Parts: sequence; C-alpha cells; structure tokens
Amino acid sequence: MTNLKGSSSAASGTPVSPAPGDLEGGLDTLRGDCARMAQRWPAPARTASRPVPPSRIRRVSVSKRSVRLLEGMPEYGD
Repeated sequence: MTNLKGSSSAASGTPVSPAPGDLEGGLDTLRGDCARMAQRWPAPARTASRPVPPSRIRRVSVSKRSVRLLEGMPEYGD
C-alpha cells in the first residue's frame, strides 16, 4: 500500500510517489513500501513445531464445496 500522504520530492532525487489515492503504483512501488515496513515489523523468532499425533486430531469437517473442488483436481480427485 502506498503512503497516501504523498511525501514526494523530485528535486532531492528520490523517486516520486504516485498521486494520493493511486493504489496502482506498480510492483516497484509495492516492493519499496514492503522494504520500508519490514524494518518496523520484524518477524518473530522461529520456533520448532512439533508434529501432532493422529490420535489428537478429531472432528475434521470439510464443506461439500471444498470436496467438489478437490475432486476436480487431477492430483487429488483420482
């Protein structure tokens, strides 16, 4: 998402932001926005996940719509 306040500065040599309200800035704009946000929200430390024993998995329900979707996929429907 692009900063809608539009802090663009063509004279300083920095890239010009899209016009306020223009959310279609392109892939380069999105990558730049993500790079700036990554510094503010660091990823949590990774923790090793443990497998769940099958005996603890109960009451798994799948909607009929999802079943039809999977049946239509050659990898799963056969």
